[in-house]
Amino acid sequence: MAATRALGDLIDLEKYPLHQPGSVDYQSSVAVARDQLRADGCAVVNDLVHPQGVALLNEEILSQKHTTHFSDQVMNPYFHFDHNPEFPADHPINTFIERSSGFIPGDSWDPEGPMTQIFRAPEMVAFVAACLEAPSLYCYDDPLAGLTSNILDPGQLFTWHFDTNDFAVTVLVQQADKGGLFEYVPAIRNASDEGFERISKVLGGARHGVKTLDLRPGDMQIFRGRYSLHQVSRVSAESCPRHAAIFAYTENPGVIGRVERTMQLFGRVLPDHLAAEKARVRSDDLVD
Repeated sequence: MAATRALGDLIDLEKYPLHQPGSVDYQSSVAVARDQLRADGCAVVNDLVHPQGVALLNEEILSQKHTTHFSDQVMNPYFHFDHNPEFPADHPINTFIERSSGFIPGDSWDPEGPMTQIFRAPEMVAFVAACLEAPSLYCYDDPLAGLTSNILDPGQLFTWHFDTNDFAVTVLVQQADKGGLFEYVPAIRNASDEGFERISKVLGGARHGVKTLDLRPGDMQIFRGRYSLHQVSRVSAESCPRHAAIFAYTENPGVIGRVERTMQLFGRVLPDHLAAEKARVRSDDLVD
């Protein structure tokens, strides 16, 4: 078990004084993130984790990479795998694309390691909440999906999809040499409009409205992926792997992920998932 480090050993507290929420630099960083989120649902906090912190995160990811659940699937943007005869063959619901990436599950991490330390730091939780203009946030209680690392080995990609949660917090830890770029189409759908026609064009290769981020190791991204179609492009076969840390937070305590999505991402579920599924109430009627 690793010894707990000072938060400053991981995060650049000079540039981003998370421990001083009343400071000018803190308030400025929050204001910039809020503006970006209001504009298109995506904010990037550059170099939040400093190089020494990035090295520690990657060291822990490499130490647990053997626990990665890799998926090589063909799916539609809603994580469905079967043809639906109610829709035309070229409809987004019947458009299936390769997904070949993996996730290190939440029960792999040292409870005192750098991944967990950043995820659970009250200063980090409060900062993300401030950026999202949320009154408070909680660490996602899901034992597998709360704290994860997304792995794309050479040749792999995480194809176009939507998230089931309202927002995601990601820190790029290891950048691919070529490929592995985060791409998204802001607000391509909403709670009352699936946006199927627009989605179909993107799935067919159209680039209108597609934004690409050139993220660097240490950059934190806050992204509203429920309504924005997004992907991580294919990592070149000659590249090093792409590693990203995913810190999941919720606006309510005690939230557990859905059984179907958990099986897709981690290949297993735990009793907590089964219990939560029985009590689940949907927040919208989107396909998913």
